[in-house]
Amino acid sequence: MTAPPGEELARLAALHGVATSYQPSPDRTVTASAAAVTRALAALDVDADTPQAVRAALAVRERELRERLLPPTVVCWSGSPCEALAGLPEGTRLHIETEQGESRDSVERLPAGVHRLTVVAPDGRTGRAHLVVAPPRLPTPEGRSYGFLVQLYSLLSQRSWGMGDLGDLGELAGWAGRVLGAGFVQVNPLHAAVPGAPTDPSPYRPSSRRFPDPVHLRVENVPEFAYVRPDAPRSVFERAGRLREAVLEKGELIDRDAVWELKRQALELVAEVPLGPGRRAAYCDFLAEQGQALEDHATWCALAEVHGSQWQRWPEALRDPRSAETARARGELMDRVDFHSRLAWLTDTQLTDAQRAAREAGMPVGIVHDLAVGVHPEGADAWAQQEYFAAGMSVGAPPDAFNARGQDWGLPPWRPDRLAASGYEPYRRLLRALFRYAGALRIDHVMGLFRLWWVPQGEPPTQGAYVRYDAEAMLAVLVLEASRAGSVVIGEDLGTVEPGVREALRERGVLGTSVLWFERDWDGDGRPLPPDRWRADCLATATTHDLPSTAARLTGEHVELRDRLGLLTRPLEEERAEAAGDIGEWLAQLTRLGLLAGTGGGSDRSSEEAEIQAVHRFLLRTPARMIGVWLPDGVGDRRPQNLPGTWDQYPNWRLPIADAEGLPVTLEQLASSPRLHALAEVFTEEFRQRQ
Repeated sequence: MTAPPGEELARLAALHGVATSYQPSPDRTVTASAAAVTRALAALDVDADTPQAVRAALAVRERELRERLLPPTVVCWSGSPCEALAGLPEGTRLHIETEQGESRDSVERLPAGVHRLTVVAPDGRTGRAHLVVAPPRLPTPEGRSYGFLVQLYSLLSQRSWGMGDLGDLGELAGWAGRVLGAGFVQVNPLHAAVPGAPTDPSPYRPSSRRFPDPVHLRVENVPEFAYVRPDAPRSVFERAGRLREAVLEKGELIDRDAVWELKRQALELVAEVPLGPGRRAAYCDFLAEQGQALEDHATWCALAEVHGSQWQRWPEALRDPRSAETARARGELMDRVDFHSRLAWLTDTQLTDAQRAAREAGMPVGIVHDLAVGVHPEGADAWAQQEYFAAGMSVGAPPDAFNARGQDWGLPPWRPDRLAASGYEPYRRLLRALFRYAGALRIDHVMGLFRLWWVPQGEPPTQGAYVRYDAEAMLAVLVLEASRAGSVVIGEDLGTVEPGVREALRERGVLGTSVLWFERDWDGDGRPLPPDRWRADCLATATTHDLPSTAARLTGEHVELRDRLGLLTRPLEEERAEAAGDIGEWLAQLTRLGLLAGTGGGSDRSSEEAEIQAVHRFLLRTPARMIGVWLPDGVGDRRPQNLPGTWDQYPNWRLPIADAEGLPVTLEQLASSPRLHALAEVFTEEFRQRQ
C-alpha cells in the first residue's frame, strides 16, 4: 500500500514523532506511505491498523499529553533558564534528588548530572521525570592540530598476528606524536563483532557498541602471558608469524577469523594463569563498575558458543536475558562468562594504554574512536537490550541523488520512547564506556541524534519513514558525558542533512566533518569552495574509509575499479570525463592558490605526490580546527578500504595498507617512508611557522 496517510493518521504519527514526509532537496517533498507510517507506529506499540484504531490511539495520546505535567526526560542547560519547566502551573512545587545524593527544591545552580525530578501542581497532580543538567557546550580542541585516519586492522607491524592490534595503535600514536607532531589518530569502530564463520568484517555492524572486541588485543602485552606454560608460546608465535606473512608477503587478505581463533586459544592459556592480588583487585573493580551490562554481554558470548550467534534461534527461554533459564545457563557456563568478562577488561586496559601513549607523546587529543550508528540484530546488545529496540525495523536512508533505491543498513533502531522513559540510560552508559579511553569520539551518521529512517522488515528502503528522537536530550547526554571525560566530539554529518541540524550541533560544540571533494559552492556557481569559506568547527579531510584514496581519485583509478566491478550507471567514457573534470577544477584551484609543490602560483603538476601534498596544503588554508590525513595517502595506496554497494565483489575491510604498487606496507616501513615524511612535513612546516 503506497497511499499517503490520512489526516487522523498524520496527526497520530506527529504526536509520536513519526514523520509523514521528508525533503530530499529544498524544492522537493516526498510523502511517506500510510503503510510505512502504520508499521513505524506499530513498532512503538501504537495500533493504527484501522481507522477506528487510529481514532482510539489519537484520543489516548492527546489526553496523555494534555494531562501530564512533564515529559519522561527534561533537559536544563547550566547557566541558562530551564525552559523545559517554564510551562508548569504557577505554584508548582519541585523536589529534586540529585545524582550526587542531595535534595533540592530548585533548579538553580544544580550540579551537572542526571537527577530525579518530582513536581506537584496546586491541583494535586504529580509528575516525575529524569532531569538532565548539562554544560552548555562540549570541550573544544586545544588549538589546531592534524592527525592520521586509519583502519586499525589494516595497520600491520612485524609484531602483528595477521591484523593490526592495540599494540600497533600505541606505537603509531607514540611515533606520530613525537616525531611528526601529530595531534590525534582516528580509528575505525573497535566494537565487539558478531562471531561466526565467516564473521561479518564490517566494523559498522557490531554485536555490541558498549564493549570492545578482544581480537584487537596484543596478546604479548597481557602481563599473565609471560607465565603461560613454557612450551606454548613457541607454537603460538610460529602460527602468528604465518598469519602475518600471509598478508604481508603472500598477498592474502586479512583473515579476521583465523586471527581470532589463534588469539582465542592463546587467551585461553592466559586465563589459566591466576591473577596477582593487584590485578585481581583491578579486575573486580572493573566487574563492579560495568555491572549488569558486562554480565549480559559475557553471558551472550558464552551462550553463542553453545547455541550459535543467532539468538532468535536459541531455545525460547534463552532469548530472554532475564529468564530463570538464562540465569541457570549463566551459572552452568560461569567459567566461560568469566573468560569473556576478563577479555573485555583486558581490551579496555589496552585501549586505555593506547590513549595514555598518545597523550604522553604530546598529542592534545590522542585516540579518536568511532561510534557506529547501530548494532547487528543478532548481536549481544540486541539480545540484552531488547526492550530498547524497535522490533521489525531497520535503520537506513531514503532515496536521494546518490542512491535512487535508498539504503537498508540492517541495524535495529533504538525506540525513542523507551530511551526517554529510562532517562537515556543505555545511551548514557554506552557513551561513558567509550569515553573511558577516547580523547575524542566520532559519531557515525550524527544526524541520527535527531531522526532515523526506519525501514519495515520485508520492505524496500523506499517504503520507510523518518522517526524523530528528542535531539535536545540526546545532545545533553552527549555533552554531559563528553564534558566529564574532557573529550572532543566529531559528528559525521555528510550527505543529506536536515535544515538546522548542523547549527544545533555547532551550538553545543560538536565538530562537523568536511571532505574536500564535496566542499563546493552549491548555492552559487558550484565551483570548489575557497578555503576561507570553510567552516572552522570541523574535522577536514581529503577522503574517508568509504571513498577513493587521494591517489586513486587524482589518477581516475577509482572509476576504472568501479567499471571492472560493474558498478557504473553510465558509460565509462562519460564517468571518466566527469571525474577528470572534477579533478581538473580542484587542481586549477590549487594552482591559483600557489599550493602545488610551493610553486607560488605555478602549474607544477609533475608528480602525484606533489598534488597530494597540495591537497593537504589546501586543507591547512581552511580554518578547520582538526585536519585528518588518511594514512594510506602517505604511501600512495590506491585501494579503498570499503567500496559501498559491494559485498563479495570486493574485499571490503580486509586489506592491509599498501603502497602505489599494491605491496603491503608495515608500520615500521610507514615510519621510515620518505613519501609519508614529505607529506607530514607539509604540516610540521606550517605549525613551525606559527610558533
